[in-house]
Amino acid sequence: MSKITRVRPVLLSAPYSTPETSAEVKLHLPAGWRTIGMVEITLDNGIVGLGEGYLAVFAPHVFRAIVDLVTPALLGRDPRDLERLMRDLTLTTGYWSWQGAAQHVVSACEIALQDCRAQLFGVSVARMLGAESGRTLKLYASGGDSITPEAMGREISAIKALGIDLFKIRSRNHEAAKTAWCQRSAAVHGIEVAVDMTQNLAVPSQSVADILRYLDAVTLHGGRAPYFLEEALGPQELGNYRELRARVPHSRIAGGEIVTTASELCHRIEQGCYDIAQPDATVIGGIGPTLEVFSAARRYGAEIYVHCWGGPVGMMANYHAALAGGGRTTEWPLPRYELRDALVVTPWKITQGQLSLAETPGLGVRLTPEIEKKYAFREDAVYRCLTDPSQLPRADWR
Repeated sequence: MSKITRVRPVLLSAPYSTPETSAEVKLHLPAGWRTIGMVEITLDNGIVGLGEGYLAVFAPHVFRAIVDLVTPALLGRDPRDLERLMRDLTLTTGYWSWQGAAQHVVSACEIALQDCRAQLFGVSVARMLGAESGRTLKLYASGGDSITPEAMGREISAIKALGIDLFKIRSRNHEAAKTAWCQRSAAVHGIEVAVDMTQNLAVPSQSVADILRYLDAVTLHGGRAPYFLEEALGPQELGNYRELRARVPHSRIAGGEIVTTASELCHRIEQGCYDIAQPDATVIGGIGPTLEVFSAARRYGAEIYVHCWGGPVGMMANYHAALAGGGRTTEWPLPRYELRDALVVTPWKITQGQLSLAETPGLGVRLTPEIEKKYAFREDAVYRCLTDPSQLPRADWR
């Protein structure tokens, strides 16, 4: 029997995106660096598993403190006893954070345990969980936050080079001209455009009427209904998602990336909130809970596009879950991020817009002392949520 001998929080920071043209960087990451938080689990036979929790992008010290808190629930335990380990992690954190920050840490621990288990069996996580050999995932490119048409054009060129034919941009309800410009420019290359309206935590958020006005304005600017609309309503408007789906028949409705329990996201799917649900294994409790959401989607006729806006360990966790859960389409983050390549065992393989994962035992990620030294955590690499969008320069999207 293998035993867990060490549990360690790891914070890494690296250069991110293009500071001079990215709205995300200018508003949220002014230093131009971004942080990821991982849990490293070491077994007595030397196997090391890695997991990632999205929380560390925003609150790295909180992430580290919660990992230290839950460590006693893991030490000396058999990593293959996943059900009991997850029960004990939930008991450790559930009373005060059943929905919230601790779930991100629970997610990281579960992912690291899955990585350890698959390495013990000598197979990839996807194969361990029942994925068919040789399956690929169709990618959509996720970015579209450039603040000038010139920079957005470079994003579209990069997408074309990858052979991807769907581009998700960030566009708020006052940015109809931007949406239409992106649609016209992408269509030249056979690329469809989806829209993330970033309302997932907005209180108050836009209304269904606001969205309809935005879509009318997109049409007036020479655009059309987006391929899908993501996070179009805030948390206080969840009851209006069915109405939105009924009144926007030409765009599919997507969301769910911030939901921290499988039961809640499954309930939203059951209630008909989404055409496309977007669980994230680094948020929702790990790979196992993500697979629960896939099961619910099959029962109620929804699609699953896993959310992959974290670091490479989180991306791998979500891609393995998608392969095991029967997913067909998934997110590929477009902004440059050095850690994305540094931590993977086998380089990413994208052919004509399709992602293939190598049959490396575990998740296919590794951490070395050299990587830790090169990408040591920086205090200024913390995502700021309280911002003033009026600081951004206005671009001419005509």
